[in-house]
Amino acid sequence: MPISGTPSRAQLVDHLVRTRIAGDVATPRENNLSHYRQLANGVRNFWFGLELGDRWTDEQDVLAVMAERVGVNDDPEYRYGQDTIDPELTVDALDRMAARLRKAAGGRQRVLFATGHPGGLLDVHRATAAALRAAGCEIVVIPDGLQTDEGYVMQFADVAVLEHGATLWHTHSGEPMRAVLTGLERAGRPLPDLVVADHGWAGYAGQHGVDSVGYADSNDPALFLAESEGTLQVVVPLDDHVVSPRHYDPMTAYLLAEAGLAQHMP
Repeated sequence: MPISGTPSRAQLVDHLVRTRIAGDVATPRENNLSHYRQLANGVRNFWFGLELGDRWTDEQDVLAVMAERVGVNDDPEYRYGQDTIDPELTVDALDRMAARLRKAAGGRQRVLFATGHPGGLLDVHRATAAALRAAGCEIVVIPDGLQTDEGYVMQFADVAVLEHGATLWHTHSGEPMRAVLTGLERAGRPLPDLVVADHGWAGYAGQHGVDSVGYADSNDPALFLAESEGTLQVVVPLDDHVVSPRHYDPMTAYLLAEAGLAQHMP
């Protein structure tokens, strides 16, 4: 059953495990390791808009970071079966993200929201944007007419997304964020003080020097590597597409309460 209101930390940890946002997640071990290997081999689709150079060419180094920051199994010989996200690490990261959101609200900063995973996380971003706007932040409106090779860069419910064939599109690419930031610069408008995003949207923003926080799955190592290097401020480990987007509601409520934004929750 869903949690009503704002959960305590213990209630949220239990909820994350029951809904498989964390704990024993749906992403299998072999998929995780395959993605770590492809990132280490320089496959750009797995770099999420970041420039990793030759710093992460050993997949065992990638695994070590993912074990530390996400809670996947740290045994390199464990190659098949169930893998995990530590729910305590998820909530720890939510607490760190809440601190950055509190700073944004206190300074009435310009904040840009974006998602490459609209099927799972669009409403998490929408609710956070609404709370920050109510607290006095400027939610950045992206320029019109932006596009990439994959499709059009649009904005729905204050969240930038990629649209392709009249459908909101799942993308790992950093190119949509490149289009947004380039469009803002071309229009003589200031860049955001903060980007709240995921996938390549978050990665490219951090690489471009914009404060960036976001969410990532256990099979998406790039953002966690960037967090470990200081390119991104916070990355929250979670399964980014569980069976119902409503399962994320208690997590969002907890995040906004910890950020001091509970009174502005939509």
